[in-house]
Amino acid sequence: MIPAVRATYNQQFTDTQYQQLLQGIAQDAGIAPAFRVAETPVFVPAELTDKLVQACEEIINVVLRPDFKTITRDAIPPHLKVPHENEHPHFIVIDFAVCRRDDGTLIPQLIELQGFPTMYAFQEVMARQFKTHFNIPGQLSNFFNGLDENSYYQLLREMIIGTCPPEEVILLEVKPEEQKTKIDFYSTEKYLGISAVCLTDLIQEGKKLFYMRDGVKTPVQRIYNRIIFDDLLQQSPDLPPHVNLFQELDVEWITHPNWFYRISKYTMPFIHSEYVPKSWFLHELPVVPADLENYVLKPLFSFAGQGVVIDVTQEDIDKITDPENWILQHKVKYAPAIETPSGPAICEIRMMYVWPDSSPRPILVHNLSRISKGKMIGVGFNSKDTWVGGSCCFFEHR
Repeated sequence: MIPAVRATYNQQFTDTQYQQLLQGIAQDAGIAPAFRVAETPVFVPAELTDKLVQACEEIINVVLRPDFKTITRDAIPPHLKVPHENEHPHFIVIDFAVCRRDDGTLIPQLIELQGFPTMYAFQEVMARQFKTHFNIPGQLSNFFNGLDENSYYQLLREMIIGTCPPEEVILLEVKPEEQKTKIDFYSTEKYLGISAVCLTDLIQEGKKLFYMRDGVKTPVQRIYNRIIFDDLLQQSPDLPPHVNLFQELDVEWITHPNWFYRISKYTMPFIHSEYVPKSWFLHELPVVPADLENYVLKPLFSFAGQGVVIDVTQEDIDKITDPENWILQHKVKYAPAIETPSGPAICEIRMMYVWPDSSPRPILVHNLSRISKGKMIGVGFNSKDTWVGGSCCFFEHR
């Protein structure tokens, strides 16, 4: 999106470099990614960088409202509440579509936000490998707030492990070896020193949890949580016997599961920004817009069979029996802003925050990007195209 940088990158690109990038990623992580890695990073111009940061900070200001827990009290389905919720999430990720105004300028538009971690360890591996195998201009950075590779991983270690022995902190997932994101689990173990453990391998004694590490029963003090709990409920009947995580347990969560629901689509109607599409809880909608074709209907909770309705009609709205569990949101139109040798592409940019207990507000640290040439942006929808898939951004900073 920085025209001169983009033109130079495209001209100098070779498939040999790309294959070396993929090999470098696999060698660093110890495993090849289970998703397509794009041939290019995203080069974000300073003007768009400023808008992305402003949009994020406006969203963070809502999360910092003294009454935030009160206004999001109905965000957590009662059967999914986990005891001992802490005062703030340790991770916030904010996803934006890159769009164009009528005057041609690029702007971000909020797509989704989560009080949940993403691929924090792996994204730095990817950025570093792009810098190793391609000519990325030195004035562009994948980091924010003065971080570099060493201070970034140190910050993650301090927040996730803290003063605990690393072996008593685990990354918790359901069937981690089967997850598309498992390359991040490998990178987390390499750079932070904590292992990925399957829920079914936890051992409970009273309120305490343990797992077997090199044949030794090892206590679990902290859980770096990667389980999405409504997914867990759907999978539970097919899993072997396992610990019930909804009970009182003597363990610290990084980040606590309840924040996944508090900071989510549920938060969007409370955010008022030019970078956030207008959103309403369906039961609070003052009047049904006449131009419903410019809106999407989204379920707040991803229960089976309830998906996003893209081409909304009055009939769709009339059919909904639980309007308090849906939002109506203004449609976002992605801009084909990335020029590639095989045609223009659209992208989403994920801004990655951490929130250490010692910090008064969350800290913007890193990023993730997804590049697509189809209607769907997820990396699983791009198997036949080139210059698409998972990627990272390099930002121009003023």
